[in-house]
Amino acid sequence: MKIAFGFANAGPFASPSLLAALATHAEAAGVESLWAVEHVVIPVGYRSTYPYDPSGKIPAPENVPLPDPLIALAYAAAVTRSIRLATGILILPQRHPLYVAKEAATLDVLSNGRFILGIGVGWLAEEFEALGIPFAERAGRTAEAVRALRALWSEGPCQFEGRYYRWAAVESNPKPVQQGGIPIVVGGHSEISARRAARYGDGYFPGVADLDRLRHLLGIVREECARVGRDPRTIEISAMVYFPDLDTAKRYQTLGVHRLVVMPPAFDVEGLERGCAELHERLIARL
Repeated sequence: MKIAFGFANAGPFASPSLLAALATHAEAAGVESLWAVEHVVIPVGYRSTYPYDPSGKIPAPENVPLPDPLIALAYAAAVTRSIRLATGILILPQRHPLYVAKEAATLDVLSNGRFILGIGVGWLAEEFEALGIPFAERAGRTAEAVRALRALWSEGPCQFEGRYYRWAAVESNPKPVQQGGIPIVVGGHSEISARRAARYGDGYFPGVADLDRLRHLLGIVREECARVGRDPRTIEISAMVYFPDLDTAKRYQTLGVHRLVVMPPAFDVEGLERGCAELHERLIARL
């Protein structure tokens, strides 16, 4: 079982000193990865339902600082040596795959192969409207972008022809350090997200903490894997659990979860040092 920190670029971690403290103390404590979230903007007065909180709203004010996740992770890469760096998640249909391929590969090279690309289709319709991207096309754009990314990360020129993206032969360099390209983790709380993970994900991050709901979604993953002829054991499962104890972690492990994404333990430098050390003693060293 791996332990990771979520929301690594949100709110107070927009501060370079706090982000550096989070990254370095997490690495020293044996935290496996940092996961950064994304919204390019939060439309004021949005009416879309946030699916990960009972309130239906992001549990933060609309003006919460949310630095670009790739840039924040590049900063974290520069002050660390071994901790993995992940987007949890990048809203893929809002970005052109030519840019994502270049940015992700660059981060993978700069971090010596430590990047994980977590992706999702998005839920905030007003954000898509502000970008001029049709909200109804987001699932199709995502699936096509995944194919495009993997083609761009392969050796040699890449030519692509799809419904949403197309280009003649191009060179996209540098290539990722990781053999086979950067792992792509599919995020999402719905049954269709579980099916997407089975179809084209290297991992699945449901973002749900309820064990019964998670058990159901993992069953959907296995069902879809059987349908498409894939071994479900090739899909790494992550789950969000805000403050787990050892018994909780073991229950998730029994369910087939490989990684728990937890909340950072504090929002000040001294608290992060103390909290990361305590997390190591209380949980990481005992798993």
